[in-house]
Order: sequence, then C-alpha cells, then structure tokens
Amino acid sequence: MTKTVAVLGAGGKMGFRVTRKIRDAGYDLRAVEIGEAGQERLRGAGIEAVDSETALRGAEAVVLAIPDSAIGPVSQEIVPQLDPGTIVIILDAAAPYAGALPQREDVTYFVGHPCHPPLYAHDITDPDQRRDVHGGVAPQSIVCALMQGPEEHYAVGAAICEAMWSPIIKTHRVTLEQLAILEPGLSEMVAMAFIDTMAEALDECVEKYGIPREAAFDFLIGHINVETSMWFGFTPKVPSDAALRLMRFAKGVVLAPNWREALSPAKVKEASELIVRG
Repeated sequence: MTKTVAVLGAGGKMGFRVTRKIRDAGYDLRAVEIGEAGQERLRGAGIEAVDSETALRGAEAVVLAIPDSAIGPVSQEIVPQLDPGTIVIILDAAAPYAGALPQREDVTYFVGHPCHPPLYAHDITDPDQRRDVHGGVAPQSIVCALMQGPEEHYAVGAAICEAMWSPIIKTHRVTLEQLAILEPGLSEMVAMAFIDTMAEALDECVEKYGIPREAAFDFLIGHINVETSMWFGFTPKVPSDAALRLMRFAKGVVLAPNWREALSPAKVKEASELIVRG
C-alpha cells in the first residue's frame, strides 16, 4: 500500500474534504495549503500544513486538489521535483485532456472523479446521507483512468480515490478520453445545460405568464421525478402516445439538431481547453 500522500490545496473546498478522508484512511498525510483561511480550516481538524518542498520529498503519491486553471502551472513546477514512480492524482479530466501536464515518462498520471450520490437510492434511510448531494457522507460511485504509468499503479490510484470519496458504491475504470466525455461532456455540457434551461423555463412561467412560483416548481420537479424514473429504467416507461408526440415536436424547438457534438472528442477537447485556459 502506498503510505505517503501529499495533497496540494488541502484546505480548499474540495481539498479539505478529501484531505480528511485520506488522513482517516491511515495514509501518511502531507497537507499543503498556502491560503490562511485554508490553513485555519486544517488546524481546526487537527491537521498542520507543511511547505511544498517538505510535502513532495519522498511522497509516493501527490493529489492536486486545486482549480483546473492552476493544474498546468503548478504541475509544471512540481513534477520535475518528484521521485521516479510517483503517482500524480488529478481530480478532473479537463487539464490532462487539454495537454496541460508536463511530459515526464517516469511518473504516473492518474485521474479520478466522483459520480456523486445517485438520485435514485431508495435504500438510503439515514437523514444525513439523504441530504448529501455531493458525496462523502452518502455513498457514491467514482470513475478512474490511468493516463500513463505501469498497470499496477491503477490499483494504487483507485485505492486513494476510494479513500478520498468514501463510502464507495462502485469504482468504474475508463480511459482518459472517456472520462473527459463524461465530464465536461455529459455532466456539464449536456446535463447542466438542460438543467439550467429548465430553471430558466421555470422563471419564464413565473415572470412572463404569472404562474405562482410554488405551483410551477412543484409541477416541474414532480414531472422531472417521474420522467427521470421512466426514462432511466427505475419504473416502467409508460408515457402516453400524445406525450411522446409532444416530446418529439418539442425537441425541434428547444434542441439544436447537432447537440450530440457536445460529446464528440473534438468538442470535449475544446471545452477542456476552455476550462483550463479560460
């Protein structure tokens, strides 16, 4: 088992959650945090931050819990300092897929990302888990990719990711490109765009047509619930013929004909570069 794990950005919004999990899983944690608020957050959890040089010296794995836009410059700075065989773990596919990581063949690049707790998890009865939509309290699955490095490092990287985002339902293995298609492609360019459109449509019902917000919200959320359940196989798919005709008609109104291009590798690469470079 890899024992020494350095976390850069350990006191940040994402970093603080994964840092505590890594510590609690029994790893020898080295937390790096330059922000005063982040350092205070770590101290409150009984974790003392160390400087980057100390953290990286002899570290077997390094987790980059930092914004996507910072991964390129930070990795360019730290990767030359790492021992051969070090596993560098990135928490999102955008920067690696955009080519922001430095070339160095004797280190491993591993990418992992949480799926977040599932919408349909009827076996969860604990109130704290039911309220958790991000993961870490409620169980969730994760998706991992070994970008480069020896095959035996996949299990090592996956184990660290499982500790960071525990409790885990399932760990899925994909390629780096497939993970980039999932995010930013599927989750942000498709799902988030549709969700934002639905929120804007709710506002339109209220502001333009005078429908009470509570009535419009209850109507929308209830229909999202039943339609999601039917379309993704949790309940029988039994919409009326009229509803299906309406759906096909509406797609021509609200969807661009080439919307599937959002999932193409070329468009996902463009999106990844936008995330990393702005």
